[in-house]
Amino acid sequence: MGGDDLAVAHDAGSCDARRPVVDLSESVHRRAILEAVERRLVSSGSPYEPTIGFSRAVRDGRHVFVAGTCAVMPDGAEPPADAYGQARRCLEIIQAALAEAGARRQHVVRTRTFLVNAEDWEDVGRAHGEFFADVRPASTMIVVSALLDPRWLVEIEADALLPE
Repeated sequence: MGGDDLAVAHDAGSCDARRPVVDLSESVHRRAILEAVERRLVSSGSPYEPTIGFSRAVRDGRHVFVAGTCAVMPDGAEPPADAYGQARRCLEIIQAALAEAGARRQHVVRTRTFLVNAEDWEDVGRAHGEFFADVRPASTMIVVSALLDPRWLVEIEADALLPE
């Protein structure tokens, strides 16, 4: 551009107003947008959070992302032995994380459920349906070979979108 780094702007409401032209690289622009959004981390106290380096949930603006959640029990107690009980516990943990992030189950738009045994889909689906009956988020069930703890039968993730 010329020596004074000004350009002529033509707006419908103004005549030849001169203002500076700022040419930001895409990475600088993206960083400026991300820094303008409030990011909040939510912990559930899982013993895996500090070891792995993750948060139970992250709220970034209107978006809340709840990490894969298994039936971790208070004080290290044994998880329920059945898939339905484990799914209910996962959903309780997810509900608490959503609440701490300022969201409710009604804001959940997507869930992902990981099953160790495909035959558990109905029991896990029943727990999911009881919890999200009136919300009906987009949902996927995936069968995996194993989860981190061999006692775990199910892991659930949730994404929520808060109102504007």
